[in-house]
Amino acid sequence: MNTVQPDPAQLSAPVAPIHPTNREFHGRTFVDDYEWMRNKESQETLDYLEAENAYTKQQTAKNEWLQDSIFQEIKSRTKETDMSIPQRAGDFWYYGRTIEGKSYGVSCRVPVAEGEDPWTPPVVPEDGSGLPNEQIILDLNELAEGHEFFSLGASSVTVSGRYLAYSVDTEGDERFTMHVKDLETGELLDDRLDDVFYGATWAGEDYLFYQRVDEAWRPDSVWRHKIGTPAADDVLVYREDDERFNVGVGAERSERFLMIESGSKITTETRVLDITNPEGEFEVLWPREQGVEYGVDYALVAGREHWVVTHNALGPNFSVGHCEIGNLPPLRELTELVPHDDKVRIEGIDTYRDFMAMGYRRGGIGQVAFMQFTEAGFTQFEELSFEEEVYTVGVGGNPEWDAPVVRLSYVSFTQPAKLFNYTVATGERTLLKEQEVLGGYDPQEYKAYRMWATAEDGVQIPVSVVHRADLVVDKPNPTLLYAYGSYEHSIDPGFSIARLSLMDRGMIFAVAHVRGGGEMGRTWYEDGKLLRKKNTFTDFIAAADMLIDEGLTTPAQLVAEGGSAGGMLMGAIANMAPEKFAGIQAIVPFVDPLTSILMPELPLTVTEWDEWGDPYHDPEVYDYMASYAPYENIEPKRYPNILAVTSLNDTRVLYVEPAKWIAKLRKMATGGEFLLKCEMSAGHGGVSGRYDRWKQTAFEYAWTLATAGAVK
Repeated sequence: MNTVQPDPAQLSAPVAPIHPTNREFHGRTFVDDYEWMRNKESQETLDYLEAENAYTKQQTAKNEWLQDSIFQEIKSRTKETDMSIPQRAGDFWYYGRTIEGKSYGVSCRVPVAEGEDPWTPPVVPEDGSGLPNEQIILDLNELAEGHEFFSLGASSVTVSGRYLAYSVDTEGDERFTMHVKDLETGELLDDRLDDVFYGATWAGEDYLFYQRVDEAWRPDSVWRHKIGTPAADDVLVYREDDERFNVGVGAERSERFLMIESGSKITTETRVLDITNPEGEFEVLWPREQGVEYGVDYALVAGREHWVVTHNALGPNFSVGHCEIGNLPPLRELTELVPHDDKVRIEGIDTYRDFMAMGYRRGGIGQVAFMQFTEAGFTQFEELSFEEEVYTVGVGGNPEWDAPVVRLSYVSFTQPAKLFNYTVATGERTLLKEQEVLGGYDPQEYKAYRMWATAEDGVQIPVSVVHRADLVVDKPNPTLLYAYGSYEHSIDPGFSIARLSLMDRGMIFAVAHVRGGGEMGRTWYEDGKLLRKKNTFTDFIAAADMLIDEGLTTPAQLVAEGGSAGGMLMGAIANMAPEKFAGIQAIVPFVDPLTSILMPELPLTVTEWDEWGDPYHDPEVYDYMASYAPYENIEPKRYPNILAVTSLNDTRVLYVEPAKWIAKLRKMATGGEFLLKCEMSAGHGGVSGRYDRWKQTAFEYAWTLATAGAVK
């Protein structure tokens, strides 16, 4: 009898060696067989990761034709040579360009021409080739040359337009090197600052403020550099000693004040300094108070200087008050501009010379309103309205204090991004640009709407759904269900060229707006953190149940996806409801949270205690986290197929977490295929360069489509 012989070249799934270690806390012992993988310098670790990559490449080889098709679709629909709408800063219009065949962008500027309208940007050429008299101030392709990874951390020009401070990371570990370029000569100055954090803030042309991190990768200090002096002479301006707090520095729009903000997950404190006195001492506005957050903007109203303050001292959804500078009443006694509302979450204020904008959420949708200043003082906010049911609107892109217009952005799941000039005094909207989809695109061919799932405790969970308008939905369809659900981060509607490759193959895309996010207000966030974190997981399962019960999909056609903290959600639902999903895709997943949060020396750990709780000191928190931590709750049962994607140099969610998770799943599960893809030269954001990102997206989408049965 003839038998099929195994292919000797066929790789078997890697089996990770077991080197048990004990974790002892509060009288509890956890035996960890794979903690040895934390040593990224170990050849054993590197060999294991390479073996996983080789196995994943083999197992997904059958999808390579689909990966290539999706990549080509993304590429063919994207205008590769393109240009952003110029925005004015000082005497120049600044913009970015992309060039066909180039992985990174080019930053450019042209002078504001005499006699032209100072607020109407130059017309962008249809071919995206740039403007006459263009000056290239930074070509990221040149900076990235010779590096497998490249990321820009800061790009800041002085008010005069002479100097550019920029920083680069070529490892993926988010440690940046800052340079200063003279834009008049094109030469780099001798000034070089190593191991700095994101961002750079100018005070005139002589001083540069920046941040550094501590050993746990926490931005803990603000430094002042004087141009033309050695970095060794830089002055420590402020150090934040409380390990729960991060620190940042910036200038408000009027360039009247420098501001240092210290912030934990639940508390903030702001210091200010007259920008004309950069060597002066920063002064605290309102001293920190546990649980109180506030943000400060400068406003000049009826000839008087004011602080406009967004704060939660009067309620969890924030309110807005003001006071004159130099006369600071307690936060709770500010003159009220916008009262607290249980149904409206105020997210922030943005001030200009003659008006201010307010961003807020109502009913899960972000909104924008404007207030004009008059000689009589503050007036009332007027809300903008839009026609679609689910959309995203934002204000920004115009840094000038005295601008009468702002840039208004609008996008939805079906509508490519639009950018308007919005004249606040008249309400006029002038379309500047609409994202172009090459090959033709009709928003009417796609449909987006909102559904509601009922959580275990009866709470209604919004679920956004988008698919082709001609999709037959009275029968089940392959579906991708996405969520994040942490840090009060909201997953707002957005258009994606890449997502068309899913929907055009008959797939439904859905977003579960679970608790832990910020879509429905501050209490929505608070009900999905700390000792209520499990609501995030059960909300997601309820959303999956709703899609199945409504007949839109089946467990055999449903794939779940989440990344980072959303990757922890993926790990949790894999343990809690594996039978409801055909596959789970976890991107840089936080799947070993208890081990990490018990290590104060790790990046971000202490600052995270306000989000997850402090299991290091509190046995109740330890036990609660242990009850849901994905890695610790793997059981001998059948799991969905799982794809985990990580990066060796990730400083936020270390590669070791998904590596251990996949190893343990493979050892204990009775069914399911488990794949790990580890980028060996990338960070938390994955690969760099747009073409490599498109290839990565194509890889992930091909796996999703195949797992959901959308391709045969």
